[in-house]
Amino acid sequence: MSLQSAMPPSALDELKALLGDRLSTSMAVREHHGNDLTYHEGHPPDAVAFAETTEEVGEIVRICAASRIPVVPFGTGTSLEGHIAALKGGVCIDLSRMNAVLEVNDQDLDCRVQAGVTRKQLNEYLRDTGLFFPIDPGADASLGGMAATSASGPNAVRYGTMRENVLGLTVVLPDGRIVRTGGRARKSSAGYDITRLLVGSEGTLGVITEVQLRLYGIPEAISAAVCDFETLEGAVNTVILTIQSGIPVARIELLDEVQMDACNRYSGLDYPVRPTLFFEFHGSPSGVQEQSESVAAIASELGGGEFRWATLQEDRNKLWQARHDAYWAAKGLKPTAQTWATDVCVPISRLAECILETKRDVEESGILAPIVGHVGDGNFHLLYLMDPDRPGDIETAEALNERMVTRAIAMGGTCTGEHGVGYGKIAFLQAEQGEAVSVMRQIKLALDPENIMNPGKVLRI
Repeated sequence: MSLQSAMPPSALDELKALLGDRLSTSMAVREHHGNDLTYHEGHPPDAVAFAETTEEVGEIVRICAASRIPVVPFGTGTSLEGHIAALKGGVCIDLSRMNAVLEVNDQDLDCRVQAGVTRKQLNEYLRDTGLFFPIDPGADASLGGMAATSASGPNAVRYGTMRENVLGLTVVLPDGRIVRTGGRARKSSAGYDITRLLVGSEGTLGVITEVQLRLYGIPEAISAAVCDFETLEGAVNTVILTIQSGIPVARIELLDEVQMDACNRYSGLDYPVRPTLFFEFHGSPSGVQEQSESVAAIASELGGGEFRWATLQEDRNKLWQARHDAYWAAKGLKPTAQTWATDVCVPISRLAECILETKRDVEESGILAPIVGHVGDGNFHLLYLMDPDRPGDIETAEALNERMVTRAIAMGGTCTGEHGVGYGKIAFLQAEQGEAVSVMRQIKLALDPENIMNPGKVLRI
């Protein structure tokens, strides 16, 4: 979409007057802000506004609202379902310069940050306080973006997702109003829970500019372990029994043999090329020992090998960095392939059935698609590696993905555990939520009657 067709000159002049050289219409900048780490086609905005304050975001949105110009929020661009594609052009608001930690209340275990602060930046800031923020989606995502997509990651099995860890928000609504929701209290019965409505709304209801977060004390003892299994079924059943036994494990990550081969090659590891679980245990030294012994006993009964321990911080960091690099490791198996990362989440009792049926589908399809997942909470991912020289690979992957998602929903699960809907999973949201989608649409149109906030995402309007 051309700049002239989407941006009235008067609105462009107002934005330039407000932002100066922090408004860019450069094609390189626009293309960067319209593409994420996704299979879904990118679409550049017509302009990119680099905001520095909440009030400035409010002014940008007011200018856009007056001319019905679409607005797309941008954090670090690491989303996976086309969230930042400017499907109808408009203005992308880049929040990366809003990267200040505004306050840390160590006695109350909470903090307030601007939306552009990344999870690594926050934990570096907290390093000397004895506190940390546990939500870890892998990429060094912005905390505003993580709230917008209700991100989670490996630690969610113990600490929950962003939805459980956001206490309050500062949000610019589609008409430019600045609203503060929630607060610092650990519970409240006051009015509608607007904070939870906005967490996971993917920029379709407003632009998140500040986030109030729960913090946690750094555990006294942390230990990680790797255990390989004779079968994928044995690995998944170990996860199920561990959770059902009430063992408070901090992380349980599954990597199938294809993904383990990729991680060994990419990250210089030497683990057996078999289905594998990565564990991490948090607590007191005696508590960590008790947790690990209990899990080891379960694993041994289900075909698990010896636990290989990583107790030193540098060894744990190497292990979890390898897990976070799983996408790039898998891509390295077929560098010329087109990649498509997707996820589902099911009740823990149906996890083995869902993963094994999905694995069978993948093997029968002939497409390379490693399985990896935060299986402690029933969430797993596939990365389809589609060969551009093999006609039909994309169609086959789309059919596989539909089968996987349909299966998960039929099991009482969800089309996405943490990636979000974006524009890639809109049809699946309808299949999962049914009539509730019409209620979501009513809420969307009540707050954003002109549909300027990240249009084309989550819902069809």
